[in-house]
Amino acid sequence: MKRHSISELLESEKYLQEVTIKGWVRTFRSNRFIALNDGSTMKNIQCVINFENFDETLLKRITTGAALSIAGTLVESQGKGQKVEIQVKNIEILGDSNPDEYPIQPKKHSLEFLRENAHLRVRTNTFSAVMRIRSSLSFAIHQYFMQNGFYYVHTPIITGSDAEGAGEMFKVTTLDINNTPKTEEGKIDYSKDFFGKETSLTVSGQLEAETYAMALGKVYTFGPTFRAENSNTSRHLSEFWMIEPEVAFNDLDANMDLAEDFIKYILKYILTNCDDDLQFLNQRFLQEEKSKPAIQRSDMSLLEKLQFVIDNNFKRVTYTEAIDILRNSKPNKKKKFQYIINEWGADLQSEHERYLVEKHFKCPVILFDYPANIKAFYMRLNEDEKTVRAMDVLFPGIGEIVGGSQREERLNVLKEKIKALNIDEKELWWYLDTRKYGSAIHAGFGLGFERLVQFATGMSNIRDVIPYPRTPQNAEF
Repeated sequence: MKRHSISELLESEKYLQEVTIKGWVRTFRSNRFIALNDGSTMKNIQCVINFENFDETLLKRITTGAALSIAGTLVESQGKGQKVEIQVKNIEILGDSNPDEYPIQPKKHSLEFLRENAHLRVRTNTFSAVMRIRSSLSFAIHQYFMQNGFYYVHTPIITGSDAEGAGEMFKVTTLDINNTPKTEEGKIDYSKDFFGKETSLTVSGQLEAETYAMALGKVYTFGPTFRAENSNTSRHLSEFWMIEPEVAFNDLDANMDLAEDFIKYILKYILTNCDDDLQFLNQRFLQEEKSKPAIQRSDMSLLEKLQFVIDNNFKRVTYTEAIDILRNSKPNKKKKFQYIINEWGADLQSEHERYLVEKHFKCPVILFDYPANIKAFYMRLNEDEKTVRAMDVLFPGIGEIVGGSQREERLNVLKEKIKALNIDEKELWWYLDTRKYGSAIHAGFGLGFERLVQFATGMSNIRDVIPYPRTPQNAEF
């Protein structure tokens, strides 16, 4: 007999049909009611048995976490909370679960405990909801770009260049670390390494995506990126996913238009397609907020935040204007900010970004025209020669979620910037080539996928929105 999904049956009105489902036991009450879940939905389906029809030895094996195959009749539910239930005719134990050892019991677990059991935490309501939403967001991202004429480009994970110029990269090598070959100068001889040069895991696919945009017009990457930043905050991961569109002939204004339209599309998608999971996470978010000091509580629920972004035009503000607002703000004057804003040129922190969004403008904000010395080499220099055509999209509760720019298309200016930063031109010869042959204005941005999932699910720690987080001193699974 065909196996039905629980999500399908919970929406069905074909009563008295014979069905077969397979899933994992959430609870087994009174030797009569089995709550079964197969991951297709937040909701369980109730399976009702007549214990007199089943062997006592089999019933004892129906414990939390056990995998079952159940055949029976779909009927209208006699109880509250569900429309249908299954009158069970046959039970097959597919996999036992020792109730004394199974870590994920039907009770509240701390997030830290669940991180220690990351291989099992997706069996909880919270993490199954987060991961279904993560999957839906991924689909919506690809759907948006495909519907808008973009081509999906797989940029390399192993690279010989540092796109961000930060130097916080994981080395890739096959050299024997206990017997590393050295040059006459005593440095590591990378010519003996697998690739014949020093290589690392990528921090961004942007530079390669730019080269493809200059032939295909509109491209995007969506893949894993890596950063060896020794940070243990709730906002940082060592391995994370990035969405990076690049568009030929787009200037900064068109880039801001694209970012706003893209974000609104994918948030609308999950509001339409992930209602059960979002409703559950919304209630969870409200409960979490109650436990915080009043001053730290959000003014909006999770669902209100999502709608807030969709309904509001993103306010576009220059960095210079933002600095003036922050410098004259009450939190700055009363030294409530952890990082006090004193002068133009300061690198904004999350507390400043959230103040602009949540307190001052009360809508999503796009800051642009940042000081050149706090932004990457590839961003187009403005005529004032002090600022670059950079942009950051700021969200409530999270601060920066998108960073992008109009790229520097002028070969001579790009060479000067590379030289000033002591970057070896030879390492970027292929990137500079695109400025020699048919150069044109172009722009793009990067959206950290886990930051987006965090915003969409209301989870406070970024380690809880990726299946197996990689952070300093943590690569357990």
